[in-house]
Amino acid sequence: MSPHDQTFLKHFVQLIGGLFGLTVVLATGAGYLHAQQPQEASAARAAAVQKLIAPVGAVRSGSAGQAELDAAKAKAAADAAPASAAAPDGAAVYSGLCAACHGAGVAGAPKLEKAAWEARVAQGVDTLFAHARDGFTGKSGMMPARGGNPALTDAEVRAAVQWMVDNLK
Repeated sequence: MSPHDQTFLKHFVQLIGGLFGLTVVLATGAGYLHAQQPQEASAARAAAVQKLIAPVGAVRSGSAGQAELDAAKAKAAADAAPASAAAPDGAAVYSGLCAACHGAGVAGAPKLEKAAWEARVAQGVDTLFAHARDGFTGKSGMMPARGGNPALTDAEVRAAVQWMVDNLK
């Protein structure tokens, strides 16, 4: 090894050693400063942390999982049901959910144009309702059950379908 290489290696090792030493000093200082800060031990803080780290979903399988899922759907439907027994607003359901796909023609969803809906309307509103409620896969795309929102009631789905048929351009 040439003297030039030895000098370079010596300086390089010194530099790496210095950087390592600086890292140790900074980490130790940060640990010391963190230990000096008072820790909040409030119930509200603990609840906020638990909410942040809570799982966003769960796996349910078998009949027990299906029963749990059905109970959750029923609760969501009951929570989402309006306080009065008034008929659901099809325009509100459409603008809140259906317009995301049918407004822009996403994934083959027909826009609210008479030409795109002639053959569909000819099948009857009950068939359209069944496809919207249960889901449907056709030649040009697919319709997820209840527009992808399992909390929608049959009445809300029917109102949205009827509103869409009534408002074709």
